[in-house]
Amino acid sequence: MRRQKNSFGKLVIFLVLAIVIAAAVFVYFSPQFEKESPKITTENSLYWNGKDKLTISLYDDSGIKSYSAYYISNNGPVVINNQKLSSKQTNVTFNLGDIRLDPNAKSVKIIIEVTDRSNWNFFQGNSVSKEFILEVDRKRPVANVITNSYNIRQGGSAAVVVEVKDENLSDKYITFNNEYRFELIPYKKENFYMAIIAWPVWEEEFSRVNLVAIDKANNKTISKVPLYIKDLKIKNDKIKISKDFVEKISIPVLQKSDYEVPTNSVDIFLKQNKELRLNNVATIKKASVENMSREQVEKFTLKPFLRLTGSKTFAGFAERRHYYYEGEKIDEAWHLGMDWASIKHANINISNPGKVIYNDYLGIYGNTLIIDHGYGVQSLYAHTSKSFVQTSEDVKAGDKIATTGSSGAVFGDHLHFGVLVQGIEVNPLEWMDRNWIKTRITNILQEADYAIKSSDK
Repeated sequence: MRRQKNSFGKLVIFLVLAIVIAAAVFVYFSPQFEKESPKITTENSLYWNGKDKLTISLYDDSGIKSYSAYYISNNGPVVINNQKLSSKQTNVTFNLGDIRLDPNAKSVKIIIEVTDRSNWNFFQGNSVSKEFILEVDRKRPVANVITNSYNIRQGGSAAVVVEVKDENLSDKYITFNNEYRFELIPYKKENFYMAIIAWPVWEEEFSRVNLVAIDKANNKTISKVPLYIKDLKIKNDKIKISKDFVEKISIPVLQKSDYEVPTNSVDIFLKQNKELRLNNVATIKKASVENMSREQVEKFTLKPFLRLTGSKTFAGFAERRHYYYEGEKIDEAWHLGMDWASIKHANINISNPGKVIYNDYLGIYGNTLIIDHGYGVQSLYAHTSKSFVQTSEDVKAGDKIATTGSSGAVFGDHLHFGVLVQGIEVNPLEWMDRNWIKTRITNILQEADYAIKSSDK
């Protein structure tokens, strides 16, 4: 009997221990008893202009049970938000309400407290508290237009010099029609910048050019860049697309660009002329903006670009091409450069020093090189047959960089020459005109030099 009682007691103890261990294992590993504290993030920077809403995001796998937010005033804590949630929500986003500060306050302490729905901590859940200091900045950035070109033509370029400064500056740029962004390049001394901007030829409407400066507290200053606008004479061309062109040009270009080839001739041409063209233009824009020089400009030294030696012009900038197949119009597109042809595989020599930022096959453009000359200005050479330079190589004026060819979506040997302003092809004829460069660019920068010097007095 005594042995039976001892055995029974041991069994009971064993079962109790087993239950305790099993319960402990269940509690430790069960999602209902998760031990991770809720995550608290702010979608705003730690700068505040005193007006914008401050957005707080909460996250927890088990769901948010309750949260509160308050700030510390001169009289102690002031509750901004206090919520208990009736249903499970793993993600919660809320805006802080009115924070009434002394007008001269430079900062404010915000405290966020959150509890989740976990059964951990004796069914009380996991709690976390986070505090952060908001720097109060109510002052808008200084953003002045110092000088700029008198006018701009559709498809053309203009120069702008500005002054931008703020202790907490976050972003600065010039925008065309609130759609196209142009980066500002440091000019001469601190807080002064220059930019060459463009009016994309396909944008027939001119709305406004703005200088925009934004600080970390989201204070924004917008200043108009005053420009008179000039029309551009557009040449319309009717181009017949043949089945022979589709088979000998469009299909190989699509295949070399790793595009699937449709079965219908019209669809094949449209895929080449629309989809591939858009992709190629986007590649040019990306390569141009990402690799353009942003070093401080001390002097503008760009000279007029020269045409291909001994060449004739076969197509010009801003030709509006209308494509027809078997008598029906199927598409249209802009021609964005100058097409020059002389002898087969003619030498291509550059007019200005620069750095090779792109050297690759590019769909309809064929074998293409882009040279960065500083100031956000680049030159483009397309349809080449052979390249004599490497990407990232520095080249001098007069260097032979390639030979003409017929690569890409063309039949005959020629050079497509383009001038880019931060990735947008602009009218090369402006940049080939010595007087235009002097009156529209060089003189503008010289005017800015006088203004900058006067600012020191």
